[in-house]
Amino acid sequence: MKKFLVGLFFITSGARSQDTTRLSLLFIGDIMQHQTQISAAFNPVTGRYDYKPCFQFIKPILSTPDITIGNLELTLAGPPYTGYPQFSAPDELLEALKDAGFDVLVTANNHSMDRGRKGLERTLDLLDSFRFLHTGTFKDTVDWLNEYPLVVEAKGFRLSLLNYTYGTNGIPVRAPNIVNPIDTARIRRDLQKAKAQHTDATIVFLHWGEEYTRMPNPWQQRIADFCFKYGTKMVIGSHPHVLQPIEWRKDPDQVVAYSLGNFISAQWDRYKNGGALLHIDLEKIMMPDSTSSVIMKDVSYSLAAVFRAHDVRRTYYLLPIEQFETDTTFIGKADRAMGIQFRDDSGMFYRRENKNVEEKRPHPPVLLKDR
Repeated sequence: MKKFLVGLFFITSGARSQDTTRLSLLFIGDIMQHQTQISAAFNPVTGRYDYKPCFQFIKPILSTPDITIGNLELTLAGPPYTGYPQFSAPDELLEALKDAGFDVLVTANNHSMDRGRKGLERTLDLLDSFRFLHTGTFKDTVDWLNEYPLVVEAKGFRLSLLNYTYGTNGIPVRAPNIVNPIDTARIRRDLQKAKAQHTDATIVFLHWGEEYTRMPNPWQQRIADFCFKYGTKMVIGSHPHVLQPIEWRKDPDQVVAYSLGNFISAQWDRYKNGGALLHIDLEKIMMPDSTSSVIMKDVSYSLAAVFRAHDVRRTYYLLPIEQFETDTTFIGKADRAMGIQFRDDSGMFYRRENKNVEEKRPHPPVLLKDR
């Protein structure tokens, strides 16, 4: 397995020298399934849904890091499969996400209760069956007490992961189910529990903010600062469906990404047809006295946008932004222009608003015509 086998790479220069190891993290925005995506994934020959083509060109980026984490903004409640406003995606989507390289999915968002208790619990059962780590929603208090905060382990690192949402679109969360709400008193207690886990770093994934707004509001800024005050190292945001700034506060060594935008969706409007992938490299130094320190060695982003092919099924593909720059055969002229516009909008915005976070080009383009 790529990710969760624990191991250490040692740099040593003597019997009492310090040991250093690195861990690569990748954070992804909103994974969505609108009705046109569901229809496009259906294969009438096999009678099944196939999502693997959606991710085949982004897979090298998703599968390279040690841990890849995304926001699952839908339920897997079974048929009838539906898109907005109450999402229920086919089970095959999880198969494709696993194949693409995802390891951890957060589930607390405004669509967690779209199909009520059945939808929430079936989603959790399927995540377990596909061996995803997950957090944010729970069947009952026993699960919450035993599994929260989630501890993610890889390469000698132990990370605490917490996840909260501003709400569930007015659909009540009925006992015994739990969907973690953004509540400062609760977050503070949970961060104290995370501290007691003695992990190397704490990550808070928040579903918050105003949809389609490119700057964080004061409430988001206050919540982020609150999390940092009580020990969080990374705050990752979702929900606005457009990019919001990323800040690497180097002196306290903290990162906040207010919104990574859409990962995959059928939203074609300007600013919504793509998202950012946040790359964070951690370095852990273990001293001879068994104490250790963890710092962020690198924080960067890359971009990806959605392209819908002109085949019979109108297949959706998620493409690294480099594809739109270089391909002249697979991507049509109008579609290529949309990808380039997303690149230009995002690059200009991030150069103006980001703090200490620049673009990363992790892989050369795949030759789409040779797919």
